[in-house]
Amino acid sequence: MNFPKTTAAFFLLLLHFFPTAAQQPLSLSLSGCRERALACSEVLQQAGNKLSQSRLDREIAATAYLPKLEASAMGAYIFPDMDMAGAELRMRGSYMAGITLTQPLYAGGKIVSGRRLARIGSEAAAEEQRMSRMDVIVEADRAYWTCVAVGRKVRMLESYCSRMDTLHRQISTALAAGMATEADLLRIEAERGNIRYQLRKARSGAELCRLSLCQIVGAEPGTRLLLTDTLPAVAPPALPETSVEARPELHLLEHRIEAGEQQVRMARADMLPTVGLTAGYSYYGNIKLQGLADAGDGTAVPYTQEFRDGMGMLMLAVKVPLFRWGETRKKVRKARFDVQNARLELSRSARLLRIEAEQAARNVDDGYLLLQTAETALRQARENLRVMQNRYAASMSPLTDLLEAQSQWQQAESNLIEARTQCKIYETEYLRATGRLE
Repeated sequence: MNFPKTTAAFFLLLLHFFPTAAQQPLSLSLSGCRERALACSEVLQQAGNKLSQSRLDREIAATAYLPKLEASAMGAYIFPDMDMAGAELRMRGSYMAGITLTQPLYAGGKIVSGRRLARIGSEAAAEEQRMSRMDVIVEADRAYWTCVAVGRKVRMLESYCSRMDTLHRQISTALAAGMATEADLLRIEAERGNIRYQLRKARSGAELCRLSLCQIVGAEPGTRLLLTDTLPAVAPPALPETSVEARPELHLLEHRIEAGEQQVRMARADMLPTVGLTAGYSYYGNIKLQGLADAGDGTAVPYTQEFRDGMGMLMLAVKVPLFRWGETRKKVRKARFDVQNARLELSRSARLLRIEAEQAARNVDDGYLLLQTAETALRQARENLRVMQNRYAASMSPLTDLLEAQSQWQQAESNLIEARTQCKIYETEYLRATGRLE
């Protein structure tokens, strides 16, 4: 009778054990988090594809200097036959084939400007990729340190909850012995319920942080994460550097100005002549001329002559624009306005980026000051808790003082975790704001 129950319990144990055993935790350091985030970021992959496209555009633009070789073939069936001075020209099934070599000699500067535009586009794509890389690193760092901080809060609250459980048992025993009041037990139960509520919220937050970090590093949502880096002691910040010369946003705007200047040259090139050299060779055949010829004695004899031959060609073409109702000049003026707008945007963005860098540097300083304050508050809270525990054990202070001291310690510990986490996030954002995050 016990065999089926034992077998069922064994299979339930297997079903519970094997999924847990198969799902190995993912050990993740901060550097590993960055690497995985960079490897799986769709935004960064798109930036890489744009960079590859810009390099191909540059290679394409370089081919504009080279001659173009083209081949052509044509077949024709023309009817009726054409009368050529008493003879018939028959072109039923005639054909022509040939090759053409075209070398541009001068295009008003369009070829040079096009190649410069391709180079500027390639450099701009590299800056966009660098900017996307910084954004991914900032997002990964923020998610990693937040996950570490929330996990540490969970462990701190678990320890606090364990202390409250121990105190609850002590008060229950003392109440049974008549050495404590029921009001003391109610206070303990209320405080313990509050701590358990905070612990549940912290665990829910930790799960959300884990899911967010899994999404960033490209892991499955059910993956367990083992974060190997902890919140280290933060050193005093060095003298902040607020230069924004290395920001990719500024470089992108500078490239936009350069591209606008080349667009002005491209528009102006429409007013200049173009010169090209063309060489070719064509072969034609199956063109027949049919008619009657005098045999010498007044007798008309029918004859057929087929034309089948090849011919070469060398041509120099010059094209000069004369009058277009001011279209080209208006295009030049329009392109110049684009350049002016790009310069204004550069000036505005540089000012905003400098403000952002100064704010990021100030955040680093303020974060360190808050961290020092949190460390001091935690030392004081620990000492106060130690004193209250000793005084309560010696029946020299009420339970409310002990509970308040424990609450102050818990809040101070939570503040220190948040301060250290924020310092690490501020450091990453400061490096991004000054263009030095690699």
